[in-house]
Amino acid sequence: MSQPITPSSQFPPVHIIGAGPGAPDLITVRGQTLLAAADTVFYTGSLVPEQMLQWCRADVETIDTRSHTLETWLPLLQKRVSQGQRVVRLQDGDPCLYGALHELTTFLLKHQISFEIVPGVSAFQLAAARLEVELTVPQLVQSIILTRVQGRTDVPGEEDLASLASHQASLCLYLSARHAAAAQSKLMAHYPPDTSIALCYRLGWPDEEIRLGRLDAMATLTQAAGHDRTVMYLISPALAAQEARSQLYNPDHSHLFRPHVSKA
Repeated sequence: MSQPITPSSQFPPVHIIGAGPGAPDLITVRGQTLLAAADTVFYTGSLVPEQMLQWCRADVETIDTRSHTLETWLPLLQKRVSQGQRVVRLQDGDPCLYGALHELTTFLLKHQISFEIVPGVSAFQLAAARLEVELTVPQLVQSIILTRVQGRTDVPGEEDLASLASHQASLCLYLSARHAAAAQSKLMAHYPPDTSIALCYRLGWPDEEIRLGRLDAMATLTQAAGHDRTVMYLISPALAAQEARSQLYNPDHSHLFRPHVSKA
């Protein structure tokens, strides 16, 4: 049985770094700097491209965890920490989104291993950039929902997709390509059939692909694309937004840095 490492202050903290969606140059400067200093990097090769490891030293130890369980790779991580190594856990996107972060930090806290989380760019952010849209358009949509459909991982009943769709917000749907037809049906309970959607496949990777369509053709679009994993859907009225203006630079709107000027 593994034992807690004490005192934790004598060992370097584990750095949990968001690698971003795939492109090596979309990692943060902080993440890149810490990756370059790492002695050992744990990463999931099916989600993080090996090109991301170009920022590492030539003598770095890399451990691909795609075929591991927690019971096999976490003791390895603990051992490297106890040896005084600088350890990085490199995760795709941002660690706080569908990254099994909770179980990792629970283990680290239990074993008194200090850690730091470094955020990363998420797929929904790169999707908006690629599509050249703002997901919060004034007078149209002001909320963003990040969710997934019920699959092998349970989704709480109060977070059912049909319920979330009732807000008609910009909705980013992860890990749901194998359930596209069911997702389409739930979404159409509240979104108009002609709501614009984007199917985004492996954003940031060399084989990145984005397909645009209507919500009522979501399942058909998915079948035609032939992708059943590494897909994020963006469903939003913002994708077909007309001209709109915020209050930020409106001459009729005053604020702390632009006091109201009387026209009299």
